[in-house]
Amino acid sequence: MKRYLYSLPQEIKFLNNIFLFLLCSCAFVAQSQTIIKGKISENKTNEAIPFVNVTILGTSQGVQSDVNGNFTITVKEYGSGKVQFSSVGYKNEVKSFKKDITQTISIRLTSTTQNLSEVVVKGKKDKYRNKDNPAVALIRKVIDHKDDNRKEGLDYYQYEKYEKLQLDLSNIDDAYKNKKIFKNFQFIFDNLDTAKLTGKVSLPLYLKETVSDVYFRKSPREEKSYIKGEKKVGLEQFLDNNGMGAYLNRMYEDVNIYDNNISLLSQQFISPISPLSPTFYRFVILDTLQHDGVKCINLGFSPRNQADFAFVGTMYVAMDSSYAVRRIKMGVPKNINLNFVMGMEIEQEYQPTAEKFLMLAKDEIMIEFNLFKTENSRGVIGKRAVSFRNYKLNNPIDNEYFKPIQKNVLTENAYVRDEGFWNQARHQQLSRVETNIYQMADSIQKVPAFKRAMKIAGLFLFGYSDFGTFEIGPVNTFYSFNPVEGFRLRLGGRTMAKLNPRLYFETYMAYGFKDERWKGFGALTYNLGKNSIYEFPNNYLRVSYQDEVRIPGQELQFIQEDNFLLSFKRGVNDKMTYNKVLRVDYRKESRSGISYEIGLKNLSQEAAGSLTFQKVGKLDGIVITDRTVTSTELSFNLRFAPNEQFYQGKNYRIPIINKYPIFQARYTLGIANILNSGYNFHNITLRANKRFFISPIGYTDVTAEGGRIFGKVPYPLLMIHRANQSYSYQLESYNLMNFLEFVSDQYAGLFVDHYFNGFFFNKIPLIKKLKFREIITFKALYGSLSDKNNPNLNPDLYKFPTNEEGQVLTHSLNNGPYMEASIGIGNILKFFRVDFVKRLSYLDNPQVSEYGIRGRFKMDF
Repeated sequence: MKRYLYSLPQEIKFLNNIFLFLLCSCAFVAQSQTIIKGKISENKTNEAIPFVNVTILGTSQGVQSDVNGNFTITVKEYGSGKVQFSSVGYKNEVKSFKKDITQTISIRLTSTTQNLSEVVVKGKKDKYRNKDNPAVALIRKVIDHKDDNRKEGLDYYQYEKYEKLQLDLSNIDDAYKNKKIFKNFQFIFDNLDTAKLTGKVSLPLYLKETVSDVYFRKSPREEKSYIKGEKKVGLEQFLDNNGMGAYLNRMYEDVNIYDNNISLLSQQFISPISPLSPTFYRFVILDTLQHDGVKCINLGFSPRNQADFAFVGTMYVAMDSSYAVRRIKMGVPKNINLNFVMGMEIEQEYQPTAEKFLMLAKDEIMIEFNLFKTENSRGVIGKRAVSFRNYKLNNPIDNEYFKPIQKNVLTENAYVRDEGFWNQARHQQLSRVETNIYQMADSIQKVPAFKRAMKIAGLFLFGYSDFGTFEIGPVNTFYSFNPVEGFRLRLGGRTMAKLNPRLYFETYMAYGFKDERWKGFGALTYNLGKNSIYEFPNNYLRVSYQDEVRIPGQELQFIQEDNFLLSFKRGVNDKMTYNKVLRVDYRKESRSGISYEIGLKNLSQEAAGSLTFQKVGKLDGIVITDRTVTSTELSFNLRFAPNEQFYQGKNYRIPIINKYPIFQARYTLGIANILNSGYNFHNITLRANKRFFISPIGYTDVTAEGGRIFGKVPYPLLMIHRANQSYSYQLESYNLMNFLEFVSDQYAGLFVDHYFNGFFFNKIPLIKKLKFREIITFKALYGSLSDKNNPNLNPDLYKFPTNEEGQVLTHSLNNGPYMEASIGIGNILKFFRVDFVKRLSYLDNPQVSEYGIRGRFKMDF
């Protein structure tokens, strides 16, 4: 996402806290409470002690310390006014606590050595071993029986699911509430809450409720979720609530502990009951207990390397032949190589259904996000709570339920359910604070000071300034420069749905002070769908015209070509074209994942800079220089992206990558003698990309593409392969290829990026503290140029460009593939990536670089 730096007024300080992490998270609880938090360590070594039982004496309340010895407990019953700390191998300690305040009690326990019938607890210096370890033997039994206990082993199941997702701004103190910028909307603080995870006072900002029916069959394997109702409230006038909801759904995916790998926060974690878990986890038997009338073993687990993507926690394992997990509570270690996460708590409980099979009864996750991971700074707390009812197991389900392509099916009127529906659909009623979120979110958006602050935030984060019915931007394109235009100024804007929900207008004007030419763009879009054209799914008809300068072969993802930062380029890049493009496009998207686009385009390319369109006359051999190349094209683009989700930004979409592949096919028909077009041709391109999760060593993004042109065309209409002469690392461009260096009329390309997520760096004592992550990439491009499109064999075609020394700068790939590879270090300062790139072939071409260093900004967990 683009970043902009400005001098901002006081109001932006409020938004800084809300929006820097408003897209990342979930929260909850009550007013004046007794909260105890602290850290438990060993008396002699001062090392943290995990899994210590913290109990309020005289009550049944209790928690366990995490892997770092930290704990937080919200006291509901005062009891004796004392808290006890106990753990196998340590002497018990008891401390008094005060009522109705938040307090810190840190404790040091004295170790002992105790022999139990099931496990020997020894001093910490003894080396942990899997061999002859009863805890490891137990987890292997759990692993051996997990196929019998997981719900996916059933032939059929169905249930109703109610999900509540909430975001809170955390660490709200009196000093913050009394800031001058909140003078006109102090009412928002009537809704303050206390977060269970941290004990910090928080301000609810976003709430989403979903109720759905879930259907599953084992063969052929299918799972469908029919969303009966969805209700959300937040800052929908200023943010894409649908997109934010999709982003949160991706981060807070269903946690199934019986899966080998668990997706969370767009990362993959090794499950504590994966077959690999004895290699990556330490296990210890803590005690035995009764849970819901069933005798269980309380089994503790923590990662061997605390920087790895793994969990720490405890699970109750039934002491019978099922070895089923009855309850699990887990989080992440403090030193995990995970950005912006201060704390996490996942809690699940399984209970038997009428069919005596264990199914989820409780599923909650809470995460505290903080940009700098400092204790007293403000961040975002999120909570996702899911409940289940109306389980039906092994009852055959009608095939009609599984016919839709999409996994999540939105039923009619799901977004417009009345309050009567929600009163019956909720598995538990909303708390007072949760109910008030709806009213508060509506009220705050009517406050002028808040509106002004949000406009400033929109400019800062998205590059657009909102004026209600229209907006101006993007700001980062207002000024740029290049060798052809020199200093360039641009100003643009577009209308909003508030002006007309059916008709949209977008435009900009630009002027180059070196070429002294005006450029511009105008588009009129008629919306055929129910939602805005800036929301998914699209259904619109658009007519547009653009007169603009362009670098042949430069294609950027999510960035305008006149972005100021891309003005800085390596080498010579003065070969451009002035493109005049008249387009008519119809675009149709669907929630099934199938979308298509039909377009008619007239393209006139005028050579600019040092680029020329020259050919040799057939009769006299005189070199002819043409001013323009014109083509008229009819195209059809088909795209299949099952279960795709993305966040819709102001001027582009940010895809939320998941495990599903994306396929695209495009056919273009060039038609001569229409609107000055001079060429008949056919162009077919195919493309597929997919992310492969290979836990515990990260994931791999693979993109494969290919295409072919049928017909005789000049080089401006051939496949001009994507090059990159900027210093920014481009994922699907060739970063050491020069613009216009290679053209083909048939080609196949492969992009492979593997992200290790710190798998190696996490094992290096000093390096792992920096949270670096390793990346390797490989890119290959195979192609060829047929004789009919080779200007060396056909003088009537335009000659390939040359430099001042007369060296040919554009080539075919007939002599083998173009290849490059890179080794990168990511997550530098949590948002920067640096790649060392090596070009592997065609090193003798003019003006090429064999090595290069490229950078890329990206915030990720």
